[in-house]
Amino acid sequence: MTAADDKLTTFIRAVEAHIDANAEGWPEELFLFVSRITPLINVDLLVQDDERRTLLTWRSDRFHGPGWHVPGGIIRFREPAADRIQIVAQRELGIAVAFDASPILVHESIETHRRDRGHFISLLFRCRPAGELDPRRKYVPDAPQPGQWAWHARCPENLIPEQAAYAAFMR
Repeated sequence: MTAADDKLTTFIRAVEAHIDANAEGWPEELFLFVSRITPLINVDLLVQDDERRTLLTWRSDRFHGPGWHVPGGIIRFREPAADRIQIVAQRELGIAVAFDASPILVHESIETHRRDRGHFISLLFRCRPAGELDPRRKYVPDAPQPGQWAWHARCPENLIPEQAAYAAFMR
């Protein structure tokens, strides 16, 4: 083992010691570093009602800008996709969802111009709401806020580009 290998091993052990195994997530800088060296696997929730309207949430961040998106989240190490689906539904929509056991689409997105968060493998799951949505989180067109929800009869023009492959599932 070389001196460089010893330094790397020491560094990795220091990072591992820094991470609390019971913490909700990694420190942002560590998460962004991991996103630079490996694809991230996430679940996306295609929540539709009996009228086949799709429930989307508003987002506006440095990676995607403002627009509608299918709620989703990155699967954690040793976490079943089913668990992440329910966590995402609760966090982003405030409800539980019923969902099909298998994804209806596996979609790979590679953003070659982006240093962080540039490669995703997304598992799209068809979901149905299993509760009432919080009306306080309903989309307000005059004052849109990240996390607000709205039903859509068809795919909105301002769906975030990384999720364009989902348009075919939205009438």
